[in-house]
This record gives sequence, structure tokens and C-alpha cells, in this order.
Amino acid sequence: MDVLWDARKPLLVREVLVRLSEDRALAYTTVQTVAERLLKKGLLVRTPYRNAFRYAAAHSRDEHLSRLMLEALSASTDRLPVLARFAQSVEEADALALLEELSRRTGQSRSTT
Repeated sequence: MDVLWDARKPLLVREVLVRLSEDRALAYTTVQTVAERLLKKGLLVRTPYRNAFRYAAAHSRDEHLSRLMLEALSASTDRLPVLARFAQSVEEADALALLEELSRRTGQSRSTT
């Protein structure tokens, strides 16, 4: 996924393989199989290109990570303790950024900073 997010354009399996081969040796068929599995899971989209396909992430990295966080949160029957623990665990700068986004969402301005 990182290769496709970083590419910012759809890639052929061959192009993904070249970028992944910088770190480790992989077979073309391995990369193709993983791409097809990610496609079936809805994480990738593909477009025909000559006799092959170009693959791209179905969602941005931020959207994907946000969905994972929401999925983890939905595993709890009582979300408030989970949200409170999360708020206590993030770094202060992240907590302030989150507070600012929540203030925008609710239409409230943060007058005490």
C-alpha cells in the first residue's frame, strides 16, 4: 500500500515490483496475487492498460487509517472509555489538533488556549 500511496499514480504490477525490490526480492506472481487480494478487499482499484492493469489505492492513506481507527472503535460497546483513553494517550500536539478539528465540526471556537 505504501508504494501505491507514495506513487500518486496508478502502477503496473511490474512497477510495484521494481519499487518493492529495492528492499527485498519478490516474485512478480507474489506481487500480482497480493494486488488481486487487496482489490477484492476494496483497498485497491484497477484500470486496464494494454494487456495488463494499473493499480491504485482506493482511498488515501489518511482515509484508510481513519477507517481503521473507526473500525477499532466500533469493536467497543462503550466507546467513551476508549475515546477517553485515546485522548489521554496521544501527544499534546495531536490532542490539540484533534480538539481543533472537533471544534470546527461542532461549530464551536476554542477561545481558551
